[in-house]
Amino acid sequence: MMQEALGRCVASWCPGAAGVTNVARLSGGASQETWSFDIGHPDGVIGAILRRAPQGHGASPRAVGLDVESILMQRAFDAGVPSPRVLHVLRPQDELGTGFIMARVEGETIPRKILRDAGFAQARPRLARQIGGILAAIHGLDLAQLPGLRRMTAAKEIDEMERDYRSFEWPRPVFALALRWLRERDPGPSREVTLVHGDFRHGNLIIGPDGVRAVLDWELAHGGDPMEDLGWVCVNSWRFGEIDKPVGGFGTRAELFAGYEAAGRRVDPDRVKYWEVMGTLRWGMMCCGMMQRFRIGPERSIERAMIGRRSSETEIDLLRLLAPRGK
Repeated sequence: MMQEALGRCVASWCPGAAGVTNVARLSGGASQETWSFDIGHPDGVIGAILRRAPQGHGASPRAVGLDVESILMQRAFDAGVPSPRVLHVLRPQDELGTGFIMARVEGETIPRKILRDAGFAQARPRLARQIGGILAAIHGLDLAQLPGLRRMTAAKEIDEMERDYRSFEWPRPVFALALRWLRERDPGPSREVTLVHGDFRHGNLIIGPDGVRAVLDWELAHGGDPMEDLGWVCVNSWRFGEIDKPVGGFGTRAELFAGYEAAGRRVDPDRVKYWEVMGTLRWGMMCCGMMQRFRIGPERSIERAMIGRRSSETEIDLLRLLAPRGK
């Protein structure tokens, strides 16, 4: 049982640990799982989270892997970025697969609650600027001090998405138009290459009444254009109906940019817009991939089908983004 395995693991690295309780699986899919549990300790209960890939499962081709992800999170934590503290990296003798245990951070990740519940009313007006400052801190981490990460450029992203698009054998003229638009307007490699989180958005942020408490899921981190993260957080799919507030449905681009520049970094709005288009298309392609997996099976998950149908929403978003100004 998971409780016994966690208990043995915790006892090996946490002096004074008196067992684990309240073990519960929070989420999971075919390759990764997240478990919450409490560590009994004389100094008080330690809330913990296990993030793991069970034995026999590997990371996706674009993922950095959980070992590298744990290092990125710890480096971010050490630099003052709101990130959970890594308590332990799993070893073969733990018999829990590949992954790590981190301190549990209390807060909310469900976007609709964050955007509507009264408990977050005071935080919402400050979030866009706060997020700008957090992204500036992430982009300020020294790449030379981090594990080797893949380097991505706009041209590489376009090539990958075009291959995926062709593999679907499912013509979508708006996606073809967006691919052409991106290729024709490629701004070239960024003058500065930084750590890019790669998936900085609702769902990967723990938020409390005081604001952002932790940044999660660093598995798509890479080296690249820092404006990519700013464009991704502005994608319309992360606004959850609050379309007039492009930063997560709670703020403006001006607030995001102000927070970023107040931390000593520079924003290139044209590149941010370019990466917003790229991010919108990328999410649309991811939705199509979910629908493709639903269609060909063998696991015909209704959740995959529901996400897959959202690709039509991204087509509308792309047409709005690509329309000439003033139209």
